[in-house]
Amino acid sequence: MKFLLATIKHETNTFSPVPTDVARFSLGEDVPIQGERAAALRRGTGTAMGGYIEVLEAYGIEFDVAVVAEARPSGPVQQQAFDAITDPVIAALSAGCYSAVLLDLHGAMVTVQFDDAETELLQRIRSVVPNIPIGMTLDMHANVSVETVKLATVLTGYHTYPHVDAKDAGARAARLLVSAVQGTTKPRLAWCNAPMLPHVMRQGTYSGPNQILQSACIRLEQQGVALAASVFTGFPHADIEGAGLSVVVCCDDDPLQAGQLAEHLCLQAWELRHDFVFEGTPLVHSLDQAAAAKEFPVVVLDHCDNASSGGTMDTTVVLAEVLKRNLDRAVFFAIHDPDVVQQAIATGKGSVAVFSLGGKHQNLATGEPNPPLEVRARVKTISDGKVILHGPMMAGMAVNMGPTVVLQCDDVDIVVVSNHVEPSDRSYFSTLGFDVLQMKFLILKSRVHWRAGFGDLARTVVEADGIGVTGSDYTKFNYRKVRRPIFPLDSSFTYNTGDNQ
Repeated sequence: MKFLLATIKHETNTFSPVPTDVARFSLGEDVPIQGERAAALRRGTGTAMGGYIEVLEAYGIEFDVAVVAEARPSGPVQQQAFDAITDPVIAALSAGCYSAVLLDLHGAMVTVQFDDAETELLQRIRSVVPNIPIGMTLDMHANVSVETVKLATVLTGYHTYPHVDAKDAGARAARLLVSAVQGTTKPRLAWCNAPMLPHVMRQGTYSGPNQILQSACIRLEQQGVALAASVFTGFPHADIEGAGLSVVVCCDDDPLQAGQLAEHLCLQAWELRHDFVFEGTPLVHSLDQAAAAKEFPVVVLDHCDNASSGGTMDTTVVLAEVLKRNLDRAVFFAIHDPDVVQQAIATGKGSVAVFSLGGKHQNLATGEPNPPLEVRARVKTISDGKVILHGPMMAGMAVNMGPTVVLQCDDVDIVVVSNHVEPSDRSYFSTLGFDVLQMKFLILKSRVHWRAGFGDLARTVVEADGIGVTGSDYTKFNYRKVRRPIFPLDSSFTYNTGDNQ
C-alpha cells in the first residue's frame, strides 16, 4: 500500500487586486516544492499534511508527497500557476502505482478560468486514475460544491476558527481513508448547502453561532453517529455561484443517514443566520474607545484589510487614526510595503527619515481611496523576517515575512513587511524584539486568527472599521455571480433543504 499526498491551497478573494502567480506558491523558489523536501516542510507541523504524515508513518504506510503549494490569500489564481501546482500530482499518478490520494486543500480556490478549482483538480485526477480513493481536508472557509463531494471518497473539515485543529482534521481524513482502502469501512458522503454568506467576523468558534454548529459536528463524531461531520461557513469574498455555507457528513455505508444529518445541520445554520451578521463601528468611534480603555493590552483590529482573507495589507486609514492619538506603548502590525522596507534598510538602523507608507494598491472593487501615509520615523529594527510559529495554530511552521523593519513614530512602532502575513502567533513579535506582555496597544491587521496567539492576553478588543477588500459591508461589493437569493444580500425569502436537489 502506498499513498500520494499533496498540499494545494489558496483562498481566493475575487475582489482583491493582489495578483496570484506561481511565485506566490513557491516559497521564494522558482517552482513549488516537491518530493521529500515537501514532506520535510510539513512533517511535525500543525497542518493537515502534518496529520497525514503522522498517521501514515504510524501505520507503516509508504507515501510520496507530490507537492506543497500554499499561497497567501489574494486575487484569482493565474492559469499558468494553477497548472504548475497541479501538474506534479497528475504526473506522479501517471507514472506511479498508488493505493490512494490524500489532498490538503483549502476549498475556496478560484482561477481565471475555473470558479471551482478544487473540482477541476479532482476531475484531472479522475481522468488519470478513475477509481482511486481520494481523501481530502478542507479549510472551514471552503465554498464546497456538490461536484467536489461526488468526486471524493473521504472529506473532513476544521472544527475551530482560529484553525488550531488542522492537524487533527488531517489525521481524521487519513485514518478514514486508510480504513476505506482496507475495506473496514464504506464511507458515504452527503452534501447540503444553505443560501447564506456568514460574515467572517462572526465565524469564530470561541463564541457565537459557529461554536454551536461545530460543537454539534464534534458530538456526531465522538458519539460514532458519523465518521466525519463538517460545517463549512464559507468564504464570502469569492464572487462565485457556490459561495456560502455548506455541510458535508460522512457515514459508514449509510447515505440516507448522512443526508439526514447534513440537512439537519444546514437547517440549524439557517436558523442562526441573523447571528452571523456583523455590524461595523465607525472608525473614529472605535479608536476613541481604544484610547479610553482602562485595561491593557488593548487589541485593535484593522479587520477590513486582513491579508489572510486577500487584503492588500497596505491600507493606512486605521494607522493614521492611531498616530493622531499617539497611543502609548503601541505596535501596529503591519503594513506591506517592500519599497519602504528597502528604503529603511538603506537609511540604516537608528536613522530618522520620512517614509511614504502603503497605498500601493487601489481598492477598485470597493471604490475606496487608499492614499499612502507620510510619516517621519526612526528605523528601530531591521530583520530578515524569518519566523517559526510556536502555535497553537500551525505550530512548527516556518513563515517568511520577507525583509522586515520596525519604524518608531513617537510612541507607536510600525512593522513594515515584504510578504503578506497575518499576526496570529506571538513569534511574529518576539522575532522583532517585542515583548507583547509589555505592550498596551496591539493594532493588528487581522479578523479572528489573532485569537490563536493573543486571545488569552487581550483585556479589551476593538473592531476598527477601516477600508479594504475584506470588509464586512457587502453593499460595497458588486456581486455578479453569487446565487440569488442569498442572505443577507437578500432577506425576504424562504429556504428548505429540498432547494439543494
